[in-house]
Amino acid sequence: MERLSWQDYFMANAELISKRSTCDRAFVGAVLVKNNRIIATGYNGGVSATDNCNDIGHCMEDGHCIRTVHAEMNALIQCAKEGISTARTEIYVTHFPCLNCTKALLQAGVTKITYKANYRPHPFAIELLEKKGVAYIQHHVPELTLGSSDT
Repeated sequence: MERLSWQDYFMANAELISKRSTCDRAFVGAVLVKNNRIIATGYNGGVSATDNCNDIGHCMEDGHCIRTVHAEMNALIQCAKEGISTARTEIYVTHFPCLNCTKALLQAGVTKITYKANYRPHPFAIELLEKKGVAYIQHHVPELTLGSSDT
């Protein structure tokens, strides 16, 4: 069996984490990585200990669900709560980050963004990434087989 690359491994984790999302408008997962170690994860969902979209519906404003905290923000917030530095980290996310998440990732010291779905990339987000010299790479995860049934 061929071993997964780090990129495939982290993206597969992001896809798995997205299954916890509680806003069905987009099932998004994020994995924050430092030195090939996962330091935090996040998925789309409501503020802790409050209602989720899955339970009571969306809270829409200007075409966006404002009830949901984005996956990237949840990963950054997890680090903030636990006192974990995000300087010189990478993030693997199932969807291209929105403008606000891009700004937060840049401010937090993320040096590379790897994403799967090219979901509405904002031109200003791309401009900021390029000005800061932060790589943003679309990644295609190979289909995984989790073992064989050689019996």
